[in-house]
Amino acid sequence: MNDTITYDIASLSSTPLVHHWRADVGAGRANEGLRAGWLDQLKECQQACGFERVRFHGLFHDDMGVYRLDKNREEVFNFLYIDELFDRMLACGVRPFVELGFCPGEMASRQGGVFWWKGHASPPWDPEAWERLINAFVRHVIARYGIDEVVTWYFEVWNEANLHGFWCGTRSAYFDLYARSARVIKAIDPRLKVGGPSTSNFVPDDRFEGEVEDRSKHDVWRTGDPNSLEWKPVWMESFLTFCASNDVPVDFVSTHPYPTDWAFDEHGTGSNFSRHRDATREDLTTLRQMIAASAYPEAEIHLTEWNSSASSRDHTHDTLAAATWIVHGNAQAIGLCDSLAYWTFTDVFEEAGTVPERFHGGFGMQSFDGLAKPAFHAYRFLNALGDQLVAQGSEHLITRSESGVQVLLWHYPADCASAPPRTGSRAAGRKLEEGDPRDCTITLDGLTPGATYRIDIIDRKHGHGARLWEDMGAQEALTLEQTAELRAASRTTELDGSNVSVDANGRLDLTLSLDPWAVALMHIDQKVQKCVVLNNEIKSGQKPNRR
Repeated sequence: MNDTITYDIASLSSTPLVHHWRADVGAGRANEGLRAGWLDQLKECQQACGFERVRFHGLFHDDMGVYRLDKNREEVFNFLYIDELFDRMLACGVRPFVELGFCPGEMASRQGGVFWWKGHASPPWDPEAWERLINAFVRHVIARYGIDEVVTWYFEVWNEANLHGFWCGTRSAYFDLYARSARVIKAIDPRLKVGGPSTSNFVPDDRFEGEVEDRSKHDVWRTGDPNSLEWKPVWMESFLTFCASNDVPVDFVSTHPYPTDWAFDEHGTGSNFSRHRDATREDLTTLRQMIAASAYPEAEIHLTEWNSSASSRDHTHDTLAAATWIVHGNAQAIGLCDSLAYWTFTDVFEEAGTVPERFHGGFGMQSFDGLAKPAFHAYRFLNALGDQLVAQGSEHLITRSESGVQVLLWHYPADCASAPPRTGSRAAGRKLEEGDPRDCTITLDGLTPGATYRIDIIDRKHGHGARLWEDMGAQEALTLEQTAELRAASRTTELDGSNVSVDANGRLDLTLSLDPWAVALMHIDQKVQKCVVLNNEIKSGQKPNRR
């Protein structure tokens, strides 16, 4: 199979390109952010991928020590752990995207409930106590970091309250909690940004139209083609209607467009379903239209969790497919949202328990010990794009910046009509990457004669920490030297011999071979070099043929 990409760069106009992909990124829980490995990876991800904000659960969990009642049943607020976390994040150049939740244990109406670390996923026993906590917390961060800093933050109320595991109350109880939180925050300073409802993946039925989920209304398996159904964001319309009717502020809306659904059939049996490969664009288009027609048409749209699946034991997350899903989804989301936050930047992550092995299908862009996955490089490539969009195709983007022209290419296998399928083992993940390569013939005119270009690639041999580790023997116990070697090798993406030049007529003409799920980035420098190269043919791991 061969694709041909032909443009005259000099004749093309451009439009501003907002890098929504670097606005936000996810992490597990607040207390994990106090660890050296988490902070080291955050710093590198910020420098390489440009992430501006990080969102995580558990800010008010007991292991952050924010709230207790003394022997006289008087409230004691303590933000020392939060200060330590936020101080170090800001020192890395990253701001918090503040998720307000879950309840501190002594405020929760029910103990435990979610994740291995037992987040208290229940409404507060006293809503006014929650208001006092929010008031104390927001006033504290303003006193510490200054109002000019904190007005740049976002305050999101709770996480996925439509799911019983995250909220054992009703929809109305969540709406009340949101209203109370928003009013407290706005009373402190109306410039502070607050939003919600932070609900889970889109659904095609009425299961969430009542106060709690009704599993009898799952319709996914009652049709021959679930992709033909009308998928919609959970609670969004009712949330916006409630807020408008009660004069509750909404600066942004948030939800989680995972392209999957855990649906129940008429027998009560649940199973996983992956939607079509363009589900993200479809969902964001629906959401944007819904917001435009609401009482809050200017509300920002932040998708505060997103990945190919919502499982932290999905080995697809460790493969090339994750990289292609990232660039494909983000390319399709251009102009539709303010952020699309990948869940998550690190495998220092303990929702399902402690990390069982180095590559276990975790959400992160890096393994627990810092080996880069293809997902890391996908965001690095996106961050390297220019701020002007020149051209866009089904599997390529061309941008322009002051330093030159950037071409991003990817190979989403034609035989995969869905989001990357979930895999349950390393072997299954490796098999997913099998298949025939695709040749891309690229002809670009209107470039600076003699300008150099470099190609970086994510494929089976480049930027793939799990493959490199397996090639070394897949040992869990590594020496310090082996760990350092793998960390360095997993960050190597330059295609050998690819640093060559545009011809004397300003034409770049080459053929690039892409493995299934591979992603390539070409940067064409504006600087003029003396050497001239024509009609290059480059295959993964080979030097270009110079003619």
